Amino acid sequence: MARVWTQPVVGIGILLINGEGKILVGKRKVQPAPKYSIFGGGLEMGETFEDAAIREAKEETNLDIRNPKVFAITNNIDTFKEEGKHSISVMLVSKEFSGELKLMEPDKCESWFWCDPNDLPQPHYDASRMAVECYLTSTFYLSNHS
Repeated sequence: MARVWTQPVVGIGILLINGEGKILVGKRKVQPAPKYSIFGGGLEMGETFEDAAIREAKEETNLDIRNPKVFAITNNIDTFKEEGKHSISVMLVSKEFSGELKLMEPDKCESWFWCDPNDLPQPHYDASRMAVECYLTSTFYLSNHS
């Protein structure tokens, strides 16, 4: 039985940028499969956005990121329309990381790769697409208001 969401959920997304200006993107196996997306996850109780980003990076990619900074908020209305899940994502960016990139959750993600943020693979998860657009345009929030 599908989960019924009764309140918005807060998540974080991490835009990890390498020395060539490319971003880390994964091809998802589970929600939002089969879409591509930056990595991220749920905010845990009592956790800062920065600590969540550091934890998620290690859990999903094996990378140790440093100095993640909040750069955008997304209100994921398209996801709500598609899945019935209303999530609000706090987006963080980091250009500082170390370690060996590994696929740590192969049940959730097919692969990780670096891509040009101006040429995102498709289909792309809405919150991830909005995060990249915010970063490229130095915009904190994009309205979904029609």
